Amino acid sequence: MKKIAMSLLVFAFSQSVAWAEVKSETITYKVGDNTFKGVLAYDDSVKTKRPGILVVHEFWGLNDYARKRAEQLAGIGYVAFAVDMYGDGKTTEHPKEAGAMAVMVRMNQKEWLARANAGLQILRDHPLVEGKSLAAIGYCFGGSTALQLANSGADIKAAVSFHGALPIPTEDDAKGIKAKILICHGAADSFTKEDTILKMRGVYDKAGVDYQMIYFGGAVHSFTVPDADPKKLAGIRYDPAADRRSWAAMRALFNEVFEAKN
Repeated sequence: MKKIAMSLLVFAFSQSVAWAEVKSETITYKVGDNTFKGVLAYDDSVKTKRPGILVVHEFWGLNDYARKRAEQLAGIGYVAFAVDMYGDGKTTEHPKEAGAMAVMVRMNQKEWLARANAGLQILRDHPLVEGKSLAAIGYCFGGSTALQLANSGADIKAAVSFHGALPIPTEDDAKGIKAKILICHGAADSFTKEDTILKMRGVYDKAGVDYQMIYFGGAVHSFTVPDADPKKLAGIRYDPAADRRSWAAMRALFNEVFEAKN
């Protein structure tokens, strides 16, 4: 028993040491005349190049949740950049304000993509990133952003949406999609209509897009967010099983597109 206890203690200590190597730093950059503040996370103990993952926040802005997801990705072997889509690292806890900020970005697709692509460029230029091994993930508003990048023909290996809105590409745009797509969707999510899903799938199917769509039974919007509070916004709630399984699905896709380097 003492040997087992000691082994567990050593394991726990080694895990904490490994986690302590994850560094995060704020990067200030420009898109046009606007200033943005994203967060880069990486494991400082690894000196070799590795894939880069863009992390796009929910409609609340670049808050602690998006930052922690970037650190989580860094802890399993990636360089992750939590991109700022609103400018100056702006966040809010008020649903109406968050919705207004998200709509303002979505209204101008050129600007929307420019802000997302600026985040990808930071990853491409980073000395620890394999510049052609990139992916994008996002939550809620961020999920739709990751899909917009894929729909635009961005040079990324994969795009993953967690409880995100589902933009429908044109048939011509769908033909240019390079990324493998994973959509993790709550089966009880009231924010996205089934008709929208069918239209999106129809365009993807016609163009031969490599995509997966996983429905999580009983899960609603924001199922990956532990502090999702239905009192703050109706229709959101955390679902630990859907969170765990969707993250595992993302990792399986990354192992595929990055040739199981992690």
